[in-house]
Amino acid sequence: MNAMKTDQLKQVRRAALAAGVGGALVAGVLLVVPDRGEEPARAPGPEARALAAVGAGAPAALPDLNALVRGREDRVRTHPEDAGAWAVLGSAYVERGVRGADPAYFPKADRALRRSLQVLPGGAGGAGSGSRGKGVSAGVSAGVSAGASGRTDALIGLGALANARHDYGAAKKWGEEVRKREPGRWAAYPVLIDAYNGLGDYAAAGRALDRLKKLHSGAPVLERSAEVYRDRGWREDAAAKAVEATARAASPAEKAEALYTQGELSWERGEPAEALGHYDAALKAVRNHAASLAGRARALAALGRTEEAYTTYQRAIEEVPRPEYALELGELYDARGLDGDAQSQYAALRARAEEAQAQGVNEELVLARFETDHGDPKSAVERLRAEWARQHRSMEVADALGWALFRTGQGKEALTYAKKATEQGRRSALFSYHRGEIERSLEMTGAARRHVGEALRTHPAFSPLLAPKAREALDALGEPAAGGPKDMYGKAGSGLSAEAE
Repeated sequence: MNAMKTDQLKQVRRAALAAGVGGALVAGVLLVVPDRGEEPARAPGPEARALAAVGAGAPAALPDLNALVRGREDRVRTHPEDAGAWAVLGSAYVERGVRGADPAYFPKADRALRRSLQVLPGGAGGAGSGSRGKGVSAGVSAGVSAGASGRTDALIGLGALANARHDYGAAKKWGEEVRKREPGRWAAYPVLIDAYNGLGDYAAAGRALDRLKKLHSGAPVLERSAEVYRDRGWREDAAAKAVEATARAASPAEKAEALYTQGELSWERGEPAEALGHYDAALKAVRNHAASLAGRARALAALGRTEEAYTTYQRAIEEVPRPEYALELGELYDARGLDGDAQSQYAALRARAEEAQAQGVNEELVLARFETDHGDPKSAVERLRAEWARQHRSMEVADALGWALFRTGQGKEALTYAKKATEQGRRSALFSYHRGEIERSLEMTGAARRHVGEALRTHPAFSPLLAPKAREALDALGEPAAGGPKDMYGKAGSGLSAEAE
């Protein structure tokens, strides 16, 4: 038994070393295995477990993450020149802020990561400025002992922080600097994948994933693969990777993330009952997994279990008060005619988004989505044009900008953005519906019928507010004319020979 425990502790120590903690820091975190076999080995503590998760690039359990934060705070109080401890602390702050939707951690993360650069030999060395990598691994991969490698760890942490603040240009800059310095550092590539996705450069995200798969493995990498494949429209491949990630999960936190990914893929395929099963399984792995709570609420609403959906949304918001959850719950209330409850959620959305923006988080996309359908569409257009000018050109921004332009009567320009959203690969019922309505406004009847119909075929209950409108629009468009289009080729076909005709 002692030999087994000793082996487990050695594995934890190796993971922590791989996570980028110098010898002094490891000694302060890990419990030492006795040299004499007769002394009982102790199980790893929460900090050691968090660092082991870090070494694998996996999400740490929240209590373990909190213990890691407390431990590193204690460390830097007594050893303020420990660059490695500052890097770990800053990256842990990023993860804590993301996991709890608490943007107050982000300025603390920024200070800790920059402090890590300042106390390295040679000082900050031109750290520069700037602001959803997944996990503390973004900032503490291999070797924070000193010098160039230690600087790299802090830069990866800054990249993760930039993604958390939705500052994708800054995240790309940090990630690419790390890749240039140490191309074999696997922890840079999750940062780059998030940054490229936020910028709408899906080809670059795919290349970063290919490199990550060569350098690292495990359930978190498989989850990344599922997300990238989904954006390319490779649904079966994405589902297969998510299933494999679930099977290979090494902790409850990893398993919950993988099951949540399966749930999201099922939801996008229009299978709310199957999605609900995945979300429930994720919640058995991690009881308060907020993303799965929100997914569960969404699925319950689609299945007509509305009262349960209200309760589950409220629980998700209590766990993690994301503005997106307030928007979803507000729209569910709106769809049921509960205007007062809807307005309460919309007010909460505004308050949370403003609080996040005060801490350096860019919440323009969720605010624009709200304004487009429930406030001032013109302000939504302004917000989204500014995002586009910042090179934030993801499918989500393209869809939102197209819809906002449509809502302000600019249908022709709106269609150019709707096409950008729908022609990248991802099968989204919402994107298809938006494009169909824009085409209907332009009297493009055939195209409108195809895209509105595609939205309902993809997911008949994709939105409590918009799915009923999609059915009304499809009814209004009617059936295609018998025998097909009278002039299939138009003017371009007028030169055909009689033989060809």
